[in-house]
Amino acid sequence: MSPSSSPVLACNLPVVLTMGDPAGIGPEIIVKAFSERPELLSQTVVAGDVETLRWAALQWSAGSTRLMLAEISDLDDLAAVPPGCMAVVQACKLSQTVEVGYISAHAGRAAADCIEWAAMAALQGRSRALVTAPIHKEALAAAGVKHPGHTELLQALSAAHLGVSVAELPVRMMLSCPGLSTVLVSIHVSLRQAVEAVTTEQVLRTIRITHAHFQRIGISRPRIAVAGLNPHAGEGGLFGAEDRDEIAPAIERARQEGVEASGPHAPDTVFMRARQGGFDVVVAMYHDQGLIPVKLLGLDHGVNTTLGLPFVRTSPDHGTAFDIAGTGRASPSSLLAAIDAALAATLTA
Repeated sequence: MSPSSSPVLACNLPVVLTMGDPAGIGPEIIVKAFSERPELLSQTVVAGDVETLRWAALQWSAGSTRLMLAEISDLDDLAAVPPGCMAVVQACKLSQTVEVGYISAHAGRAAADCIEWAAMAALQGRSRALVTAPIHKEALAAAGVKHPGHTELLQALSAAHLGVSVAELPVRMMLSCPGLSTVLVSIHVSLRQAVEAVTTEQVLRTIRITHAHFQRIGISRPRIAVAGLNPHAGEGGLFGAEDRDEIAPAIERARQEGVEASGPHAPDTVFMRARQGGFDVVVAMYHDQGLIPVKLLGLDHGVNTTLGLPFVRTSPDHGTAFDIAGTGRASPSSLLAAIDAALAATLTA
């Protein structure tokens, strides 16, 4: 298996769902998701803190019946979980009480430990897919985690497991909502660094990873639109040379490889054209260029998928929402969309 391919997994393996930052809305939306869709319980194991999730179930179970928890020691024990119970593996250790809605190192450490446990299960082929609830980047940093987010941490863990360098396992972030999918050339870097990352090789690699992903999920010739970097895609160099000198050659090389890629397209209209059905996916040049249209059009149902990992990983397209954490106002819609996306991807992987 090449580092960039996803394994064929038995559909009877569970999806592992990480708790996210315990100070955020992760525990709440997990409980609400299972309360709305109890049929998912038999297919899913939560990697988290049992007491945090038990408290969340007490607070936010829907209807008159409280969601019950069953602590298991490993994924093999899922079959013994009583029907209607949420299976939880104690994947982290909370050293002190978490104050909901606030950044803390111990909450960040707990979130990272859950990710590491769940990633190892996926890498060992013991789970069907990984779905991650939101984490907070400042909390991760406070805990001493050197990777800024899920994508980079999962990339590093996977590379180490496969015995390759991070550079040999390129990954990309894909954000999707109903009617629009975007894949990013660069992720969590400054805007200045993002512009510097727009090179022919980086853009071509992103196109290739995007093409391979859509082929794996059953679209043999995905229509890939490549957004320009500059206004009007540079207007032939009048507004910047990157579109002409870096992006266009990458598209041409991809087309020579048989990929149905086009562009560079004016970034102010390409997302609209994709949503109208003109393209299957848009390759965006940097984080905000690709995320703003997705979050504008479908934040409640947005899904983040990491392309290039040796397993399927999805997450809701929102953060920890500390401003509403603990209030009961968080919606599980995006998390449910992420779980559905993971299940669908592993049917065809």
